[in-house]
Amino acid sequence: MSQQLKDIKVKVETTKPETVSLYEAQKKIHPRSVKGLFNNWRILFVIGTQLVYFCLPWLQWNNRQAVLFDLVNRKFYLFGLTIWPQDFVYLAALLMCCAFGLFAWTTIAGRLWCGYSCPQTVYTEIMLWIEAWVEGDRNKRIKLEKEPMSLRKLRLRATSHGLMIAFSLLTGFTLVGYFTPILDLVRAMPSFDYGPWESFWMFFYAGFTYLLAAHMREQVCKYMCPYARFQSAMFDEDTLIISYDEQRGEPRGARKKGQEQANLGDCINCGICVQVCPVGIDIRNGLQYECIGCAACIDACDEVMVKIGSPKGLIRYTTEAALEGKYPESQFWSRMKRPRVVMYLLVLTIVMTAAVTSLAMRKPFKVDVLKDRASMVRETDDGWLENSYSIRIINVSEQVQHFRISVDGMPGIKLVTDPKTISIKGTENLPVDVRVQVDPQYATKGSHPIHFKIELLDSGTSIEEKSSFIGE
Repeated sequence: MSQQLKDIKVKVETTKPETVSLYEAQKKIHPRSVKGLFNNWRILFVIGTQLVYFCLPWLQWNNRQAVLFDLVNRKFYLFGLTIWPQDFVYLAALLMCCAFGLFAWTTIAGRLWCGYSCPQTVYTEIMLWIEAWVEGDRNKRIKLEKEPMSLRKLRLRATSHGLMIAFSLLTGFTLVGYFTPILDLVRAMPSFDYGPWESFWMFFYAGFTYLLAAHMREQVCKYMCPYARFQSAMFDEDTLIISYDEQRGEPRGARKKGQEQANLGDCINCGICVQVCPVGIDIRNGLQYECIGCAACIDACDEVMVKIGSPKGLIRYTTEAALEGKYPESQFWSRMKRPRVVMYLLVLTIVMTAAVTSLAMRKPFKVDVLKDRASMVRETDDGWLENSYSIRIINVSEQVQHFRISVDGMPGIKLVTDPKTISIKGTENLPVDVRVQVDPQYATKGSHPIHFKIELLDSGTSIEEKSSFIGE
């Protein structure tokens, strides 16, 4: 009996619980540099998006910043267009256009947005450029990663991360420049005379740019980005994706130049397609949600195919149906008429058309009428009843405009205002206090509907606003 207990005790001690991690341990990826058509396009998009981002706040329009989101004064300037809080329906239309545009594009061509224009991809690419410029190519960076800490390693790492931090601060400074005039930010720079919110957002955006692009990198695409998770719901067999031609490439195997390879496919199993991937996946294992569609593997594989004398396109942009031989790849454009794509594009067209039409028909001023609640009705010296109102006129154009106010809706109704003609500067708003008088015989007890007419004298355009007159 005692021996059995000893055997059980020994078995329990030797059986240790196994810990299973729910997340893959992060291994720093050092993508190999690659040259080719798609890499050139990627560089073009990185440079183009950053030129737009960094240059827009510096553009001037009518003696003001061309693109400025003035939250303090509740006015958004987009070149010659001024957006007021009452126009936020256009913001909703813009968000809908972005959403349905992304849905349509994903259904047609997969994650090209992620691979070429996504801020995470663009900033990560810039950080990799800085890293390669300071620390060297992929092999040198891997070697440096394995080295023990030394003055040389400390110097290289401090230089590369110092440049990354400087770039991140520049992105934060530019972001705040879209909400506070950037020239004012520059003038305040020597004394750092910034407001608390300006300082917060400057360092907040810079900090997250550095954290996400310099450190987390592909982990953002794998675990944090929701788009990677729901993109498959928009894919179908006719979606253009990056694919490995398994029928042509298998079986894989290394070969020597000039050697007959009767039983091998075109893939020489060099692994360069994995080395250049910024998220570290092997495209030969099929489509994976981590793939951002950057096409670095296409450029790398095409370069290898040229060297071994095989045709390009072992890895290429194609569709699942074309890869299975259901139709030639040249018929891809004819497959865009499928219902999913048509519906996305139809909704996108409707929203864009409605927004553009509304903007084109928008009147050059807006009006708000508020009744004075402190004094509902009073009697004048000549015995008439009087109500007071505040009419706010908003000039949404950038030129001085002249207005005249009138009222109707009741017999003998009179409007008392001073001055008779109101002048309002461009993109300004002005509250105008007016008094409306009515003969008591027509202003019986209760509420009576009236209409204010605000006329733009420069063009004859007018707006009518409903209100009410309170009688005794």
